[in-house]
Amino acid sequence: QVQVVESGGGLLQTGGSLRLSCTASGLRFDDYAMGWFRQAPGKEREAVSCISWRGDTSKYADFAKGRFTISRDNTKNTLYLQMNSLKPEDTATYYCAVLKNNFCSVYGPEQVKTWGQGTQVTVSS
Repeated sequence: QVQVVESGGGLLQTGGSLRLSCTASGLRFDDYAMGWFRQAPGKEREAVSCISWRGDTSKYADFAKGRFTISRDNTKNTLYLQMNSLKPEDTATYYCAVLKNNFCSVYGPEQVKTWGQGTQVTVSS
């Protein structure tokens, strides 16, 4: 059984930084691209970033470029999202996801194989 567990969410002020972590078990971690998604209240879930199986390519949503960095450690079955210069509009539940493919050519919610349970990030102004 595949399990995906996020951690690292919290409450912080505008301009702060946070690192989210995600561990996956029950699968061969380095067979899959991994992604971060987020969902704010009343909004649809949206893609934040994706990283290929080997960690050598990544993609970001426009709002994440220059502020967020995705990375992975295949020896630890762990995915990370470093978020800097956080804004109130970044407030959302952040979800880690195992993608169906091993590259990030397309990485919307439709490409998700397994979701984590989510971790809340709240940025106050």
